[in-house]
Amino acid sequence: MKIYFMGVCGSAMGNAALLARAAGHEVTGADTSAYPPMSSVLSEAGISVSEGYDPVRLAALKPDMVVIGNAMMRGNPEIEWLLDTQACPFTSLPAMLHDLVLSRRKNIVIAGTHGKTTTSAMTAFLLRENWGDPGFLIGGVPQDPPTGSHLGSPAEPFVIEGDEYDSAFFDKRSKFIHYSPHVAVFNNLEFDHADIFRDLADVQRTFIHFSRIIPRNGFAVVNGDDTNLRALGAMPWTTVVRVGTDEGNDTRIVDFSESASGSSFVLTWRGSPWAKVQWSLPGIYNARNAAMAATAAGLARSRDKPTSLSLEALARFRGVRRRQEVLFAGPLITVIEDFGHHPTAIAETLRTFRARFPGSVLTAVFEPRSNTARIRTLQAGFERALSHADEVYLGPVSRAAALREEDRFDSEAVAENLEAQGIHARQFPSNSELHDALAADTLPVRGAQRVVVFFTNGSFDGIIGRYAAAARA
Repeated sequence: MKIYFMGVCGSAMGNAALLARAAGHEVTGADTSAYPPMSSVLSEAGISVSEGYDPVRLAALKPDMVVIGNAMMRGNPEIEWLLDTQACPFTSLPAMLHDLVLSRRKNIVIAGTHGKTTTSAMTAFLLRENWGDPGFLIGGVPQDPPTGSHLGSPAEPFVIEGDEYDSAFFDKRSKFIHYSPHVAVFNNLEFDHADIFRDLADVQRTFIHFSRIIPRNGFAVVNGDDTNLRALGAMPWTTVVRVGTDEGNDTRIVDFSESASGSSFVLTWRGSPWAKVQWSLPGIYNARNAAMAATAAGLARSRDKPTSLSLEALARFRGVRRRQEVLFAGPLITVIEDFGHHPTAIAETLRTFRARFPGSVLTAVFEPRSNTARIRTLQAGFERALSHADEVYLGPVSRAAALREEDRFDSEAVAENLEAQGIHARQFPSNSELHDALAADTLPVRGAQRVVVFFTNGSFDGIIGRYAAAARA
């Protein structure tokens, strides 16, 4: 089959395109913002990516199926041509995945506001290290396993990141509704995606809908410490397993500690020791991700004894690119890139780096880019999160012209409020100006150790790579 992906350079779309190619389909695609790492991965796989959207080019390709990413909207010339001519069948990404892959597999679906990509990668990694040849689709570029998508053996579980965002402009259901979970992981739940959800209750509602399609012979693996997940109720139609730090959880995280050299913790299963983990990943949040991944992977292979899953491999797990990824580490400066675009994730990361880099000047560089970060809904939360840094550099609001001024994230106000708290904060009209000021202020390095952390779910107009290269030089 000839499959054409619209928005192919998105993390999920790109890895799905790789999966389709591995299944023997002829794959092409188009995008307007092709940037590494996904653009590089597609190119290496031999998938042709066109710049921009052109109905004449699409008509000449004559694909058997067009997969429309959820960033695509009415007004896109290729979408309008598809609707006008009905020349090619089209579908959403999650519907395509269900029909071509998931409908015939026992799926482990990793859901939650935070940590989906890392937890999906850990789950796939642990299954590969312990048993067989699982399939997986990860919405990013993991270092372990060494690729973001793999079909695996049809007899083995398939691990997929379960996003609650909508499926397409013509299907406003959450993606994970399509994913036929056998094991559903509920990692955490907060208000996010203010462009499609009204409030926390609205987000909880879609998670409840997801929980209702877990089969009776499956599992719901739930963060037992998360109060927002309690709205999901008891789920009597399936087996619920709870994970967390509190007593009463089935899988429990105990004795967590962190230092400049790494972190360690112990997992127990229903009161009995399971494993001690010592690794390089930061934060209690990654310990929780590991506990969720271990429990899900263990239950997928052994209903009664998930502890038959060995966790020794976690000591070698290197994480996912752009998730607290260290781009450069020198004697006086460390440069880190993080996908953080929600206040809770940013706050947890900055608090963790206080322990990981004691005595360092902590510099946070934030791009208000996601559909929620661009607006004022969570502005106070972002301000509180960024207050954990010593210095803050704020980039311009992405696609600001599309927002009313009264709805737009107010970078100037955030900078002023942080300054009033004694935190050096600056905001800039362009990312290029931000880069130049940041470089002038912090390079060449001198004095105390400095940790510079870039937070964005996009490219930051390429300034992260430029700054890291300048620090390296």
